[in-house]
Amino acid sequence: MTHLDELARLGVATVHEAQDKTGLVDIPLVQIVPGSRVAGRARTALCANGDNLMVHAAVAHAEPGDVLVLTMPEPTPIAMVGDLLATQALDQGVVAMLVDGAVRDVQELRELGLPIWARYVRAQGAAKDQVGELDTPVVVGGARIERGDVVVLDADGAVVIAADRIDDVVAAARDREAREVELRARYGAGERSYDVNDLRRLVEGQHPA
Repeated sequence: MTHLDELARLGVATVHEAQDKTGLVDIPLVQIVPGSRVAGRARTALCANGDNLMVHAAVAHAEPGDVLVLTMPEPTPIAMVGDLLATQALDQGVVAMLVDGAVRDVQELRELGLPIWARYVRAQGAAKDQVGELDTPVVVGGARIERGDVVVLDADGAVVIAADRIDDVVAAARDREAREVELRARYGAGERSYDVNDLRRLVEGQHPA
């Protein structure tokens, strides 16, 4: 199993906690394809407001395994992606899209199966007039994303891992998962986090009897 496969399996919440609660894409996201979970290398496109010219460019230049991160200076509910762009992205080998704007053709997108997370769903289409930037650092939901960083996406949203931290975060996430497996068994056997984590003392000023 590759690091990317493992990060997708571990998921957003575990990865976020494992890297000291950093990297969270802190905006509401619509998971267009229910049940999807992905980790891949980021390719970014900074579009002009209300314009998706650079999305077309990003799709044309995409490489297999990419997660396209699409944003604009002031994200607005304008559809940056629909089923025609998603069809091309899937053919290019793109594994997911993180859209800091809107998507449309939701039913068709679900049928295509390309995992997409979007800030909005809106039918209003974008212009294709203004040249933006590809592979430039962007900020989405407070998280800085550069080309080559890893983006992990699932039903909880998205989290970003800096390229130079991947090995460390994978190791920390494995450790966290192992602890959670142990705790799940203990809680299922009757113990409670109130006592295991010494929370009773904080609330009631006493240790468990």
